[in-house]
Amino acid sequence: MPYSAPPGPRGLPTWYAVRDLRIAPAVALAPMEGVTDLPFRRLVRELGRPGLTSTEFVASSALRAGRGRMWETAAIDGDEHPVSVQLYGRDPAVMAEAARVVEDLGADLVDINMGCPSKKVCRNSGGSALMREPALAGAIVRAVRAATTLPLTVKMRSGFDAGARNAPEVGRICVAEGAEALVVHWRTRADGYGGERQVDKIAETVDAVEVPVVGNGDVVDLASAEAMLRDTGCAGVMVGRGAMRDPWLCGHIGAWLRGEEVVGPSPVERLRALMAYWDAVETSSGRPKAALGRMKMVSKQVLGGLAVPDEQLKSVLRAVTREEAEAQLAAIFATDAERPERRA
Repeated sequence: MPYSAPPGPRGLPTWYAVRDLRIAPAVALAPMEGVTDLPFRRLVRELGRPGLTSTEFVASSALRAGRGRMWETAAIDGDEHPVSVQLYGRDPAVMAEAARVVEDLGADLVDINMGCPSKKVCRNSGGSALMREPALAGAIVRAVRAATTLPLTVKMRSGFDAGARNAPEVGRICVAEGAEALVVHWRTRADGYGGERQVDKIAETVDAVEVPVVGNGDVVDLASAEAMLRDTGCAGVMVGRGAMRDPWLCGHIGAWLRGEEVVGPSPVERLRALMAYWDAVETSSGRPKAALGRMKMVSKQVLGGLAVPDEQLKSVLRAVTREEAEAQLAAIFATDAERPERRA
């Protein structure tokens, strides 16, 4: 029997469980390379706590060897629970050793990356390349399951390409080997970040396994979150790039699922959140220039989701100092171009 998440006031799940770990609200922040570091996860949690956060993906070989930056990538806050650390690699023994490290770090879940479309990751037969090797995928899950007592999840794409959309098959194998929840992105690896929305393989995976299946891919607002849940019967949604454009989104989806009215942030609140994030990035990195680059990336996403003229956006991206960028942002949010948006 497929997993049945308890319905809330809107007839949709407000939470789901991975073993005895309750994910409430039924909204997870996706692991994103170069994005979901500690400062960004703190920002999202402060603006509206998702049911689950995740680190950027971590190379299992580097984590096992204890190499520098991987420890930073896998770092979690003491109050950040539940939180998942995502591992990638193709060697079952190495993945198992890395999972033991993850458990020692204090994570609540171990997640296996079978969804990353990155050429670098796929070239080493990790990420979504594992969709072409179901037997190896199963061996990795089996080894990791034997190595850790933590709940174990797998994140995958619908397949490697249009001719091999095999998420239900790979999902069954992973669950048989010990995976306790799945996240399925509707895109194939060949789709990259494009393609035409097809959520049928998410729905088929929901019907194929008895554990929670979380829907992923273009969940960018309340309407797309509702469509994902209703179209697939999934137990929850995972938000990726949508959280970059709207760091409040995870909290808004959770509130909406609970039947609450949702009111978007004011321009002043948006500016205050961006400045607080900037401070956190500068403190974390200790490098003002790197913090400026990160702030431009996030500002581009946030402003790209608003009615901001291109020239004003470019003025932020052209800034060469924090003071200049901050002044441009203040000018943008001082206009009437962006008003609080009421969503229900």
